[in-house]
Amino acid sequence: MTDLERKQDRAPVPSSWEYAPAPEARDLVQLRDRYGLFIGGDWIEPKETYETIDPSTEAPLAQVGQATPEEIDVAVKAARDAFENGWSTISPTERAKYLFRIARILQERSREFAVLESLNGGKPIRESRDVDLPLAAAHFFYYAGWADKLEYAFPNRKPRPLGVAGQIIPWNFPLLMLAWKIAPALAAGNTVVLKPAETTPLSALHFCDVLRQAELPPGVVNIVTGDGRAGAEIVKHPGVDKIAFTGSTDVGKAIQRELAGTGKRLTLELGGKAANVIFDDAALDQAVEGIVNGIYFNQGHVCCAGSRLLVQESIYEPVVEKLKRRLVTLRVGDPLDKNTDVGAINSRQQLDKIAELVAAGEEEGAEIYQPPCRLPEKGYWFVPTVFTNVAQSYRIAQEEIFGPVLSVLTFRTPDEAVEKANNTPYGLSAGVWTEKGSRILAMAQKLRAGVIWANTYNRFDPASPFGGYKESGFGREGGRHGLEPYLDFE
Repeated sequence: MTDLERKQDRAPVPSSWEYAPAPEARDLVQLRDRYGLFIGGDWIEPKETYETIDPSTEAPLAQVGQATPEEIDVAVKAARDAFENGWSTISPTERAKYLFRIARILQERSREFAVLESLNGGKPIRESRDVDLPLAAAHFFYYAGWADKLEYAFPNRKPRPLGVAGQIIPWNFPLLMLAWKIAPALAAGNTVVLKPAETTPLSALHFCDVLRQAELPPGVVNIVTGDGRAGAEIVKHPGVDKIAFTGSTDVGKAIQRELAGTGKRLTLELGGKAANVIFDDAALDQAVEGIVNGIYFNQGHVCCAGSRLLVQESIYEPVVEKLKRRLVTLRVGDPLDKNTDVGAINSRQQLDKIAELVAAGEEEGAEIYQPPCRLPEKGYWFVPTVFTNVAQSYRIAQEEIFGPVLSVLTFRTPDEAVEKANNTPYGLSAGVWTEKGSRILAMAQKLRAGVIWANTYNRFDPASPFGGYKESGFGREGGRHGLEPYLDFE
């Protein structure tokens, strides 16, 4: 056989590589047609209901209760009764056992909960499976370890629980935010009334079955669902001793005004407009992956998302070129497909907000880049977007978009980078990319942000406190710092 004949026998090289569909099994989680309110260890039939949907298809998933003021009152009284008649007085070692049980059950049922997180929230199953569920279980494990060591966590002080904690969580990380709130509250000896976000209630409602499996005493954790009206009732209820809220800055301000002068404890984890700062000595390919993870993770529905990219002028062109090339490879589509990189936007309201701010960016003169992308016909979707030639005064550089939209700015010196990074009403997080350790430490001292990542982004650990400055809120969640807001000291 001649060389020519051998070459002709070879299979043709494909012009492109296409991923075959790899859907996760939808039937791993069994949903009820209708969910009530979980109060005092029992399901209470709600007076009012609303429909929760799958944002990737707009298909209805279940009917969920809209808690009324009377039902919120019942939940708070159940939590108070559980606090005064057992939970606050049982040994810390026993409380730790319950938290360990919850953590282990979450691990055992992680695949089931990952599907539910993606189904009701729109995030890719890969992120639910590999980030949300392991971190949620880790938080319960971590605070289980602290439950019988509070006097060591706070030496020379005598800690005691506050009472009933009212907790209101957002829609971007339903189960993880639940773990961030419930685990330290229970470890400190408090009881809980928790309200999940209106659009993503199913993970919290499904979590009630975990509580049943763990045999947690009735009333220690109560889950009530509904829109902002239900949250407002929890905030102003006189039987609640502490409010923990994660959500928008505007709502956080309203809560602070409502609680002024009441003596209730308050922690707020609010919005952000984080700067991801790339210096000219950074490993560019690694930095580009960090940029993508920083803004397109969970469709940009992250309060600490690196939505402002500050690039040193000398490397601006290669960074933008590499970034655009990387965007072409992102796969937007079915959240339950294991190959999906960017899932569905959580709601029609959020999609409209993203579209409105993107249109404002174009009108103000920024240059938009969106990779070729075929979006599904049904559901709420937005193409990953990059803006260049952005001025600091543009709305896209000042306002939290909470979507897959990146604004690129430039700087010349470290001092200019700090000035631009701090030119925001927020102060939740930041990222620094450089090979110089001294520069990382110097930037960390000057950046006015609660969390600063170095040569990485969006890395979380239950032992590390998380929280912000300025309009990003106050108080910390995670670590020993996360216990303190749930304790009083004698």
